[in-house]
This record gives sequence, structure tokens and C-alpha cells, in this order.
Amino acid sequence: MRERPISTVPKSALLLLALGLSLQIAWHATQPQRLAQAEDLPPAPSLFVLKVISLGDPIALAKALMLYLQAFDNQPGISIPFHKLDYTRVEGWLGRILELDPPGQYPLLAAGRIYGEVTVETRQRQMHNFVYQRFFDDPNRRWPWLAHVAVTTKHQLHDLPLARKYAQAIRLNATGTEVPHWAKQMEIFILEDLDELESAKVLIGGLLEGGQISDTHEIRFLERRLQEMEAKAKAR
Repeated sequence: MRERPISTVPKSALLLLALGLSLQIAWHATQPQRLAQAEDLPPAPSLFVLKVISLGDPIALAKALMLYLQAFDNQPGISIPFHKLDYTRVEGWLGRILELDPPGQYPLLAAGRIYGEVTVETRQRQMHNFVYQRFFDDPNRRWPWLAHVAVTTKHQLHDLPLARKYAQAIRLNATGTEVPHWAKQMEIFILEDLDELESAKVLIGGLLEGGQISDTHEIRFLERRLQEMEAKAKAR
């Protein structure tokens, strides 16, 4: 079938077509722009509901939920800063994911290194406390995240008493042979920063006399630190 040239179309029809296009363009131009709306993070479902949904594979569901939570800040047409999220709900999701997969470490990593590194101090402290509370459920496996939180609390929040609290929890509870000595000794250096030299000396003396450290290099290191602290205390 041959196409008819446009010159055969009546001018009135062309004018009507042009008018219709112009009106459509003008109508769209007058419509208010639809802005992307951020959705609120919903509360985490109960553990019972999640176990039913998991169909016997809670670890796979835990990983899927972690992906869902991390992707929640990127919604169609909008990106939400982490500190704008409802952190009570974020904490609820992280807790549920840990309950589905207790050996899993990623929720604690996310709490300390992603959600806990925003510039809003109250948010940081909330995530640090979450890591601290969950640490006690499995100290010998979860100590790295509390150690990170202790360092962050010391250097970013400049809250030495709280940093000591975290370091002390590691020393007293993460007692497994797989926990490195530097993690167990963090409290010593925080005490020194707090200018509590006597407490630091007592702690070093207890570690040396208690036989908790067998490595000769570690023993010599602590002995040198003890001598330095004693000299510092005498110089006052």
C-alpha cells in the first residue's frame, strides 16, 4: 500500500493536529511536578513470622533481609542519608537478622562500620550500644566489632570512660584462646589516656601474675609499659 504524501492532507487537519499537540504540551507544563516520596522503614517482623517465612532456611532469609535493609536508603527517585533513617527500626532489623543467623557477623559489622559512622552522635551511640549488648551473646566471636566500637568511641566521640567500658567487656568476657592479646589489653591504654595510671598498673600486674599471657614478647612489652607508667607516676 502506497503512502500518501503529506501535501495531500488538508491544511485544516494539519492545523488541528498542531493545535492538539500544543495544548497537550501546555497541559503537561502546567501540572505540578511529582516528587519522589521517601518511604519509612517498617518495623521488623517478629522472629516467629520470619521463621515461618524462611521455610526452614533462616540463614538464607537473614542474608536476604540484610540486603533489603542495606538497599532501603536507595528508593526510586530518591536517596536517603543513613542518619535520616529510623534507627530504632534499623536496630530492630539488625537484631532480628542476628536472631535468624546467630553466627552471622554482618549485622554487627553494619552497625559499627556503616550505620555507626554517621555524623550524628546520638545515632553513633545507639549503634555502639547495640554492638555492646549483642557482644555478650557470643563474646569470643563478636569481640572484633566491640573492639572497633571502642576505638571509634575513643577517637571520634572522645568518650574515654565509655571506650573503657567496651574494652573492659572484651577483657572480662572474650577469654577464648582465639582472641588476640591486643584486644584483651585495650583497656590498659585507655586507662593511661584517662590518666588512671594506678589502675593501668594494677591491670598489667594482674595479667602478668595471673599467667594469662605466655608469649615472651607480650610479657616483655607489658613489663616495659609497666616500667614506663611507674616512671611517669614518679615524675609527677
